[in-house]
Amino acid sequence: MDSLACWTATIWRSLSPFWGEEYTVNLPLDFHHLSFYVLDEDTVGQDDIIGKISLSREAITADPRGIDSWINLSRVDPDSEVQGEICLSVQTLEDVRGRCLHCHVLQARDLAPRDISGTSDPFARVFWGSQSLETSTIKKTRFPHWDEVLELREMPGSPSPLRVELWDWDMVGKNDFLGMVEFPPQVLQHNPPNGWFRLLPFPRAEEDSGGSLGALRLKVRLTEDSVLPSRYYQPLRELLMESVLGPAEEDAASPLAVLEELTSGDCRQELATKLVKLFLGQGLTGPFLDYLTRREVARTTDPNTLFRSNSLASKSVEQFMKLVGMPYLHEVLRPVINRVFEERKYMELDPCKMDLGRTRRISFKGAPSEEHVREASLGLLTGYLGPIVDAIVGSVGRCPSAMRLAFKQLRQRVEERFPQAEHEDVKYLAISGFLFLRFFAPAILSPKLFDLRDQHADPQTSRSLLLLAKAVQSIGNLGQQLGQGKELWMAPLHPFLLQSISRVRDFLDQLVEVDGKEEAGGPARALVPPSMTVREGYLLKRKEEPAGLATRFAFKKRYFRLSGEMLSYSKSPEWQMRSSIPVSHIRAVERVDEGAFQLPHVMQVVTQDGAGAPHTTYLQCKNVNELNQWLSALRKASAPNPDKLASCHPGAFRSGHWTCCLQAERSASGCSRTHSAVTLGDWSDPLDPDAETQMVYRQLLLGRDRLRMKFLEDSNMDTTLEAATEQGSSAMEGACTDALARQREAAARLLKVLTDLDQAHEEFQQQEQGKVVSGPLRP
Repeated sequence: MDSLACWTATIWRSLSPFWGEEYTVNLPLDFHHLSFYVLDEDTVGQDDIIGKISLSREAITADPRGIDSWINLSRVDPDSEVQGEICLSVQTLEDVRGRCLHCHVLQARDLAPRDISGTSDPFARVFWGSQSLETSTIKKTRFPHWDEVLELREMPGSPSPLRVELWDWDMVGKNDFLGMVEFPPQVLQHNPPNGWFRLLPFPRAEEDSGGSLGALRLKVRLTEDSVLPSRYYQPLRELLMESVLGPAEEDAASPLAVLEELTSGDCRQELATKLVKLFLGQGLTGPFLDYLTRREVARTTDPNTLFRSNSLASKSVEQFMKLVGMPYLHEVLRPVINRVFEERKYMELDPCKMDLGRTRRISFKGAPSEEHVREASLGLLTGYLGPIVDAIVGSVGRCPSAMRLAFKQLRQRVEERFPQAEHEDVKYLAISGFLFLRFFAPAILSPKLFDLRDQHADPQTSRSLLLLAKAVQSIGNLGQQLGQGKELWMAPLHPFLLQSISRVRDFLDQLVEVDGKEEAGGPARALVPPSMTVREGYLLKRKEEPAGLATRFAFKKRYFRLSGEMLSYSKSPEWQMRSSIPVSHIRAVERVDEGAFQLPHVMQVVTQDGAGAPHTTYLQCKNVNELNQWLSALRKASAPNPDKLASCHPGAFRSGHWTCCLQAERSASGCSRTHSAVTLGDWSDPLDPDAETQMVYRQLLLGRDRLRMKFLEDSNMDTTLEAATEQGSSAMEGACTDALARQREAAARLLKVLTDLDQAHEEFQQQEQGKVVSGPLRP
């Protein structure tokens, strides 16, 4: 379904594109296949489909680790490209003439558009044994209402399945397939279909093109979760909060410490993201990060290795910076990053990678030499690095206070652990290792992944960004590794880098000079501050009531800005007169059928004013990528709003009826479900404490057996205690006894919480199974 679609960036002029993008999509519980399409973007006409990969649910779940491999693209068969649902009510009756079947075909929704108008002319065809009947054809709609009962008689022989097919009627040529549902005889007899059912493609073997269309490297993992009501997670949340609020001497025996020990390396990033969001919502991010960094510093003996591993502490600070520091990052880096993309200068210092033919003659005669290219590149690099360093060292006042407080706590822990004069640089390196090596440098290297650019860089620009990122990384290391390693060709940059280090030290000193306490977290809007501009750019806005105007004149170009509290627009960015829509008034953000205005890439923002009156604003984007980005931004900004609409119209009310369902009342209830909760799962998604705690519970489940063995059943835990007794140290014996008792108590409390959540999930599943057995599937 297009409402669940995610789009990568476009890679221009490449036969071997590299994306490196990761998406998390909320799928319906009854999904059967996950499809990936590779398209050739056409800036003028319709995009061309190169091929696709379709993965079944069974294929994805065959290995608990999911799929990670190259898969050949297959050709796209129109009969397999289906979407939407159909509403049926089936009864089997017996009379004097034998057994008959009544198939009540009520309606369908969200069907695939098969006609050039962006709609279809659907009709249903019902098969039972050797008999078949058809409904009437409903013209120009993706949301047909039939309300027709088709009666079929059972023929002699073995029981037959019921199959309902949907087709798009064409006056010229063959009809187009829209999807089908099929029910075996056992279901017809014991649990006759009654409700909404997802349309499926014709069953057929997936054709492998043998690699002639290319291949796509995918890493796919399916996680199935049922998020329970909030009250069930409260005991686990209380255990986690208690860990960070307890005394420092109990750090090693806290429930959070037990969770950290049970978490494997490949799960730490996801767990770190969820924990940071969970503590952010509770207003305890500062104590949480202090707890993790305190533990990390305490167990580090070599200061040169501090925070260099992918520990839970390192990952948590990294995700925290992304959560609260992205506006700051954009303000600091975007001007120079935009310059690099726009100017596309050739820069290269590595003689092994120099392409003398690609450089333009500037001021020297004859063919350029390596030395000439190196001098020109050095000038260009310092021309970009200078503004980057100036922007960073001058950004103390713009850095979020939460980040500054976290760095202040971190510096204090490092100074306590390594007070010696020879470790003077450690307090700087601990902060710069996060801020420069894990924040600024990666954003320079991959601007698309940090929302600094909409598209990935071309190869030449990517190389320039790599050189700049290496330089910023060296500055973050305070020049400790300059002249070492394999990249001696970076030596021409060393004078500039060394000059910048003293400025960076001063910047880090000023950064931690901050007073006050971290503000309490709260609703999801904590991720979208009211004053922060989330997205901006030109869109085409439809006039409110363009009576008598042709569609192409009804849309006017306006410059839009979306912040945490307002969607505003004007004729240009500098225009003083602005109109605005409060984000708190948004009730739905949805795509609009192309047939509504005969225009592609249109979305609607449905709002409700203070008096309760609904309003719909139609906006057209220039391409599908921009459409998805605006949809995601608007949905995330409006995530905390109450009274979201459960349904809306994907068409428009024109000529006295809705173009989607043909209802004649403007106030008629929506014919399509909304998708307000469908967002891309990443660090910028709204806070959801129940979903975040569910992920922590799932992580604990994976380590439950280890938890029992390590803390409750393993006699080896007494080794330290026995050793202390043999040495005659009563103090050590007492300390070990207390630590062991606290660890076992924490493990026992965690296991008790897991048992309670297990029982709650079992009861929930039994309730859901009871609903399926006793009643129809509801929309």
